[in-house]
Amino acid sequence: MAFGDKLRRLRDLPPPGGRAPDAPAPEPSSAVAVPEGEATDERSRVLAELRLKMSAILGRPAPSPPRADPSATCLPFACEERASGLMYRRLERLAPSHHVGRMPVDAAAAARGEILALLALDPALSAPRFERALFLDTETTGLGGAGVLPFLVGMCWFDEERRPHLEQLLARRPGDEPAMLERVRECVEAAEVIVTYNGKTFDWPLLATRCVMNRMPQLPERPHLDLLHVARRLHRARLGACRLVSLESAVLGFERGPDVEGKDVAARYAHFLRTGDESALEAVVSHNAWDVVSMAALVGLYGEPLELLPAEDLVGMARTFRRAGALARAEAVAEAALSRGGGAGARRVRAEIAKARGDKARALADLEAIVEEVDEPALRLELAKLYEHFVQEPLRALALVDRGTGESEAATERRRARLERKAQRERKARRG
Repeated sequence: MAFGDKLRRLRDLPPPGGRAPDAPAPEPSSAVAVPEGEATDERSRVLAELRLKMSAILGRPAPSPPRADPSATCLPFACEERASGLMYRRLERLAPSHHVGRMPVDAAAAARGEILALLALDPALSAPRFERALFLDTETTGLGGAGVLPFLVGMCWFDEERRPHLEQLLARRPGDEPAMLERVRECVEAAEVIVTYNGKTFDWPLLATRCVMNRMPQLPERPHLDLLHVARRLHRARLGACRLVSLESAVLGFERGPDVEGKDVAARYAHFLRTGDESALEAVVSHNAWDVVSMAALVGLYGEPLELLPAEDLVGMARTFRRAGALARAEAVAEAALSRGGGAGARRVRAEIAKARGDKARALADLEAIVEEVDEPALRLELAKLYEHFVQEPLRALALVDRGTGESEAATERRRARLERKAQRERKARRG
């Protein structure tokens, strides 16, 4: 029977218990006598067929009922009862030999704060002990807005023996959020520094908002190392967009294997809330664990970086140290980059550092070595300035200006006119 015919058939059947109170009685000439029991059976059958048809149209099966007991779970969380509600917690003590690729996770506990402070361009990070760091990551129901919920919080921290612990908190229902936030507060209070990946922009403001929404005190303030900013300074020239999974592969030498895409996380949690299907969250839990443990491995790498980073990343490090004002350390890193085949990039950053230190002779030598190799107006401009003001050779500076220095037309004409005047005076002085 066609879908429309079934709807019309359902309309013609009397409801259970007889005719509806406001329904007109059928005319005797057209009424068909249907026994009440048969009409009820027929109505139920048609309704069942319609439900199956609607499920097929929507492209999904009818949802299975949620689990009656949320503590009966196949996910790796134990239920703990608190005054603020139920908390679902996973706690795993990682082995001392636990690595992410080539980096042991416990190396983060010995990371040198002064180096991390320079890489982050944040002097406040030089004081805390990274053995008391809290590595934190959230999985959420969206990317913005007051209604976004952090339903899974991953944390990594070290005990008194510097053994790493992986802790994850799951809100199986939105009502579990207060207990989860309470446990996050306890971990933050015990930490001296917070480490995230894009957490300054996303995770930390979100947790602060959720505390307000739940009428809870704000989380304690701690120095905050956002590894995304460090990664961009060190690896962007080599890797482009610095996704954490890309760093795991290209920097740590670790391949996750099958992983859930970040854009699918919220949909999986919504499916779990609707159906109780715990398998939807298994990959999300693994994804979150990889994220938070990889952060610890990166801190271990960045805390002692010279032996493990390739030349191109060392160029980014040297440039970051120069920005931080650590010129001697920047020069040492630039020399290491050159010795590992960093080429023009390493020589260029060494010239920048030499100029910042006032060593114009070193800057001149490095710029002369690369200006013919690299066709870049900015390099010619820097060398032209040294020819004009340091070695006082305006003719050589003019030659570079004629090749283009990237300045505006007006600035170029002013520079050319000034150099020509200086060159003319030089010629007169030689003739005289």
